[in-house]
Amino acid sequence: MEALTSVERTLTRLDHVRIQRLLAQATGAIAAELRELLDAADPVESQAVSPTVVTMNTRVLLEDSSGGDPACLTLCYPADVDPARGHVSVLSPVGAALLGVRLGELARWRTPDGREQAARVLGVLFQPEASGDYTT
Repeated sequence: MEALTSVERTLTRLDHVRIQRLLAQATGAIAAELRELLDAADPVESQAVSPTVVTMNTRVLLEDSSGGDPACLTLCYPADVDPARGHVSVLSPVGAALLGVRLGELARWRTPDGREQAARVLGVLFQPEASGDYTT
């Protein structure tokens, strides 16, 4: 269940703080990877983040590397997960892999059964910071 994304990732200070708090009670491989990501990150102010970066509550269009149809996902906190609406937790393998990647980049992760998956970010359909929301 580990994310395999090796690209440099960008996080906002607000996302950084909120995910740190979330991880205070989390365990497992994804939590460990997110802790490493937070430790390595040099967070930016929400107003300074590029509109092409996947931040929390960002809706993206993804192209699965296996050739499937593009899918829309929204990166969210665990309390807001709603698979029917495409809302995936930052504590899930795909959610952890998406956090901080940019438009055009490939996010990689390993599923719970050990299969490697990848998807390219084809579009950032909504990003809170790009719309002037710096507190969501």
